[in-house]
Amino acid sequence: MSERLVREPAHHRVPRGALAPARAAPPVRFNDTTCDQRPLRLKALADGLQAELIETDDWCHRCGQHGVLRDTVVRRLAHEPLGWRPTLLEVLVRRYRCADCAHVWRQDTSRAAEAKTRLSRRGLRWALEGIVVRHLTVARIAEGLDISWNTANDAVLAEGKRVLINNPHRFDKVTTIGVDEHVWRHTRRGEKYVTVIIDLTPARTNSGPVRLLDMVEGRSKSVFKQWLSERDQAWRDRVEVVAMDGFTGFKTATTEELPDAVAVMDPFHVVRLAGDALDRCRRRIQQDLHGHRGRAGDPLYSARGPLHTGASLLTDKQKTRLDALFADEAHTELEVTWAAYQRMVTAYRDPDPARGRDLMNKLIASLASGVPAALVELRTLGRTLKQRAVDVLAYFDRPGTSNGPTEAINGRLEHLRGSALGFRNLTHYVARSLLETGGFRPQLHRGL
Repeated sequence: MSERLVREPAHHRVPRGALAPARAAPPVRFNDTTCDQRPLRLKALADGLQAELIETDDWCHRCGQHGVLRDTVVRRLAHEPLGWRPTLLEVLVRRYRCADCAHVWRQDTSRAAEAKTRLSRRGLRWALEGIVVRHLTVARIAEGLDISWNTANDAVLAEGKRVLINNPHRFDKVTTIGVDEHVWRHTRRGEKYVTVIIDLTPARTNSGPVRLLDMVEGRSKSVFKQWLSERDQAWRDRVEVVAMDGFTGFKTATTEELPDAVAVMDPFHVVRLAGDALDRCRRRIQQDLHGHRGRAGDPLYSARGPLHTGASLLTDKQKTRLDALFADEAHTELEVTWAAYQRMVTAYRDPDPARGRDLMNKLIASLASGVPAALVELRTLGRTLKQRAVDVLAYFDRPGTSNGPTEAINGRLEHLRGSALGFRNLTHYVARSLLETGGFRPQLHRGL
């Protein structure tokens, strides 16, 4: 069997009579060959490489007798591009016939490519690296290989699952996880939410970036509980911390399936609870005073940004705007709510975890009782914080367990969905999300 590498597709060839650009022959440093099950004799050509298989396969696979050459067939494969020019690999496959039992067989090309596939193994590796390492789209991969989108998508997802996603050791050494909901499509019909589970162990141990572990359709206690129950008992015993938002379903599932793990309500969602209370208070006062939603020029509407900015980060202009806003007695309730918000931010920003925990504990105690009835938003916030006080305070004893990295991965998934112009198939979306944010880049490129 011999191989002829590289032949460009017809639409990339120079027309007859046109002046072809001069191109230097590629170097003959070619250790990782496409058909590397036997030694190859390589020779550099002006437009690529020519490879000839040295060993033959002329012994009958059925009776063991010597066979004779019958004919040669050509197998055409999409190969790793030369630069960005699509490369066609033609494999000349010899077919043999046994004179004794009349059995006909052909040379084995399984190391060159899987049976009944259009991509060589080097082409498939290039496509997988393009998706995982270089964050290319499937359309760009298909263009580089000169194949259809469906062929490229099916091949990349199958190879990604075989090599990366289905790796049994992918869940090893996980001690801290984060769970959150994610919108995977914006449609009126059908389930649009999924539950994402993130490995936060690298963030807690400062050993690298966080990674996506899995994505499950739905957002409920039963969904997360079932996912946890599907993990083996040894893995569940290793999980020490579960970071989550304020959804009680995740908390209940964690308590039932991971009784020894500590549930942590991460700062991202706790601060967002206080920020939402601040916004509701501002909107309520806006409606009570003006009878309409905020408009450009309204003091309450113009102060949206400064209200959510930490006191130590306010500019002089923002301080002046807030001072003018709080000078009006009609905005006293907003000022009190803003002060509680700032106390929470200060507690989380304190460099001493013990002091930050004490500040947060005092804030929860002050909001749990004695809040005037007029401050409805603070009363609601106080009840929530009192109910989840143990989970909120647990963060200060376990730094690095914030669910913020989970939100960052959600942002990368939003970018993935935009690059792909949306997904209609959840199975494909889960696989592409795992390839994008599953932490597989170092496995394909050791320098990353």
